[in-house]
Amino acid sequence: MLFNRTCRELSSMLKKGEVSSVELTELALRRIERMDLNAFITVCGESALESARSADAMLAGDAETHPLCGIPIAIKDNMTTRGVETTCASNILRGFVPPFDATAVERVKGAGMVLVGKTNMDEFAMGSSNETSCFGPAANPWDMKRVPGGSSGGSAAAVAARQIPLALGSDTGGSIREPASFCGIVGLKPTYGRVSRYGLVAYASSLDQIGPIAKTVDDCALLLEVISGVDRRDSTSVPIPVPVYSEEMKGDIRGLKVGIPVEYFKEGLDGEVRNAVEDARSTLGKLGAEVTSVSIPHADYAIATYYLIAMAEASSNLARYDGVRYGLRSSGFTDLASMYSKTRDEGFGEEVKRRIMLGTYALSAGYYDAYYLRALKVRTLLKSDFEKALQDVDCLLTPTFPTVAFKIGEKIDDPLSMYLSDIYTVSVNLAGLPGISVPCGFSEAGLPIGMQLIGRSFDETTILKIARAYEEVTDFIRCAPPAAEVESGI
Repeated sequence: MLFNRTCRELSSMLKKGEVSSVELTELALRRIERMDLNAFITVCGESALESARSADAMLAGDAETHPLCGIPIAIKDNMTTRGVETTCASNILRGFVPPFDATAVERVKGAGMVLVGKTNMDEFAMGSSNETSCFGPAANPWDMKRVPGGSSGGSAAAVAARQIPLALGSDTGGSIREPASFCGIVGLKPTYGRVSRYGLVAYASSLDQIGPIAKTVDDCALLLEVISGVDRRDSTSVPIPVPVYSEEMKGDIRGLKVGIPVEYFKEGLDGEVRNAVEDARSTLGKLGAEVTSVSIPHADYAIATYYLIAMAEASSNLARYDGVRYGLRSSGFTDLASMYSKTRDEGFGEEVKRRIMLGTYALSAGYYDAYYLRALKVRTLLKSDFEKALQDVDCLLTPTFPTVAFKIGEKIDDPLSMYLSDIYTVSVNLAGLPGISVPCGFSEAGLPIGMQLIGRSFDETTILKIARAYEEVTDFIRCAPPAAEVESGI
């Protein structure tokens, strides 16, 4: 099946005329229609085929094209897309059609890629399972009764099931890396400031970052090259040159130092996940990397710190959804205050309401210093921990998630358990560092297990290099889920 191939292989076929972008796009649309994953909220059939025809014309011309020209891609539904509904999987934004593209979407289109649709997600990216979506949960293609992870679950499920070669997700506390782990694919959260957030609907502005989701490390690197770079419309984007990741990550990893944070291998880590990551550690050692133990002393405070900061910022960011300017406006109100109240009550789901209320409480008079300000101070300590550890090693190796994918409905009524599951990913966002999840094994039940590599600020190249070296000597990335076998063909 064509989508088992890498993007580089598909690119070669496109340039040789062995397949067309229209054929790839038609295949994607057909697989989306025939696979009951609920991975997409919006499918852009006609506009996708029009873009594919334009890509074919570019490929047939004399001008040099980007390696990803003509490749279909999906976009998480919290990035604005001109003329295409953007809902953030929330009732409060149903019917909202943005008049502009997010910078990342603009750059994807500029490379000649074909936008096939907008993917399902946790409402406003608030969740770790994709179950808070007002459109219902997406399914994990490895086991349709299990979650694909969140919040970028639709993007990860679509790539893993070979509905689409590439997707964009966003990561505020693990929302790219966790679904990549659950679905057996690659997901990268770039350094904060590497990719413009312009057009990304904000959840927690100091933590959010857009990143690539792909089948392989090389595909991930190619897409990262497209979306990275400074943007005058986003003051938090950093004017640092963008490496040619797909070239600079080549070569062996002999002599590179990999740190193992001792705090990440304590109680609560599933035995099968521990064993898979330990095996990966051994493999990296055999490839010539020097593996050593390091410490992140304040790691135990990461969850509390993250959820205080993220919820406080969410409370502020989501105040704009009030029924006045766009999206849902409730009926039956008697005055302005009741319109606000009814609209927000009807438009937001339970998890979003919970986070808004907790964030508002943490920011309220009398509690700001005790909660939010203290969380900011601990964030500084955590950032310092990572900086110190990464002075002695080139990257850190941890599990991505403490378990394999859990069943739909298993944790949705226990928010504290859901929050605690983010223990290995949230600190990366608090520190603003790059992190990548790569498949490193399977459980006895046949479910994927992911490992996480954490790098220094703006050093995505090193974690891509180590991930690629590991990927080349293992077979995990070549395994496709049962759902991917729904159709053979071109």
